Amino acid sequence: AALKYWNRVNRPLVASVDIPKALHTNPVLLDRALAFSPAVRLTLADFLTSEARLEGFGVFARERLRLAAAQNETFDISLDAQERNGFGADKWQALLSTFRGVFYQTAYPEYFNFHRAAVNFTSLLRWDSEKRRASASISGPLRGNPKRRFNFNLDLRNENWDIRRSFSGPAPVLASLNLRKIAAGANLTSFSSGRLTWSTGLEGSYRDYRNVLAGSALTSDLLLEGAQIKATANFRYDLLRIPERRWTSTVLGNSQVSRIWSDPTALFGKFDAAIDNSWFPQFEEDDYEFREKLSAGTITGSFPFDELYSLGLERDNDLWLRAHIGTRDGRKGSAPLGRTYFLSNAEINKTLYSNGILSLRLAPFLDSGKITGPASLGSNKWLWDTGAQVKLRVLSVGFTFIYGKDLRTGNNAFYLTATR
Repeated sequence: AALKYWNRVNRPLVASVDIPKALHTNPVLLDRALAFSPAVRLTLADFLTSEARLEGFGVFARERLRLAAAQNETFDISLDAQERNGFGADKWQALLSTFRGVFYQTAYPEYFNFHRAAVNFTSLLRWDSEKRRASASISGPLRGNPKRRFNFNLDLRNENWDIRRSFSGPAPVLASLNLRKIAAGANLTSFSSGRLTWSTGLEGSYRDYRNVLAGSALTSDLLLEGAQIKATANFRYDLLRIPERRWTSTVLGNSQVSRIWSDPTALFGKFDAAIDNSWFPQFEEDDYEFREKLSAGTITGSFPFDELYSLGLERDNDLWLRAHIGTRDGRKGSAPLGRTYFLSNAEINKTLYSNGILSLRLAPFLDSGKITGPASLGSNKWLWDTGAQVKLRVLSVGFTFIYGKDLRTGNNAFYLTATR
């Protein structure tokens, strides 16, 4: 907020830039990430660009650029950061991070900042017999340039699906199948500025279905199987930033165009857009935060079953209606599915306790959404969910307990998940 007004009078001037020697990340790489240097004016645009590139490294659990007054109306800038290195700072952090998902039969082996070059390896191993999954990715700065980042990934799945209308109460199985899929891809992300980040990628995959009981829910045009090639393009843009009011509105876009060599061969596209609003109502501190995200998407053409959108709580899904759980008896398929959706997620985060190592937040929420097509899979009406989340963060690992209530049916949902 101060930079916005300082820049109007050609201030502030940078006296020095301090990168702590205690940081493991290569100082040359960190210096390249900063869009400013000593003896020049620090602009808000350069400040935000530097923050975006530092965050893009993926090695910092927390990072902040601090300004301190120096002589002759200049300022010293220092980097205050908490790094992720190797498997963790100590064995306890490493164990907690790796096995944070053990209560849902998942482990997350991860290794950060390999060779001090911000090269990260992340993976997931799930041994749940109903939805086995193994995935891995490696990412790092492209040719040592913090402005661009590469990512290579591999994903293998073997999942059992039961299509139902609800995760609780009387809900007969409308259809069932076993999905096997292997996918490998690569993408490139560019941190063009503090306002714009874009990425593009290519993915190859192969899927097949076994033990299919089509019932009344699955039609033949949804059971496309075979090899597939997918091209993706994404962007993130800060549409509105009012720093003195601590308000940010960010637009996100995602497009995918795919061709699947099934019988018959099919071409389809997926297009998603969202606007994410964040507001800290206090002039200082982060005790309260209001967030609202509006998102919508659609699929065109003929597409395979597993490309359908799903509105509900599920660990492989990010379109959350927080009183609709996407699994029943361990099998996916109990959340509404469709080819076109609209979703609103609003919440207020209140910090209850924080001491630097452990933090506790409470977040009441209100979700609303609708998803349509194919017949019998989506929701014919708008869905409304409310409830609260308790967010615990310890040793840079987060745990979220969710209680949600479906305002249409009265169903109660309880869910626990872990994040990095």
